[in-house]
Amino acid sequence: MLKVNEYFGGSVKSIAVENEEGVATIGVMEAGEYEFGTSSVEIMTITGGTLDVMLPGETQWTSYPKGGVFNVAKDVKFKVKAKAPVAYHCQYK
Repeated sequence: MLKVNEYFGGSVKSIAVENEEGVATIGVMEAGEYEFGTSSVEIMTITGGTLDVMLPGETQWTSYPKGGVFNVAKDVKFKVKAKAPVAYHCQYK
């Protein structure tokens, strides 16, 4: 079953699916700065655009262009900045 998620007043939207590989989302975000929290490990892949990310414990932003992958630990908060619309895939572990 598909589940549609909407965050930050509709500026971030995703569709989630659960299958034999686990739970994954495909999403898009408008230009802006956002803070997310995790409840599981997340493996994020940028599928369109560029996303600037500041993971917990870091003091500088890291840019991930299309094809870039980063991991986020469980039970943490992390920040992202999109200068233009971005598309992503997130696999939950």
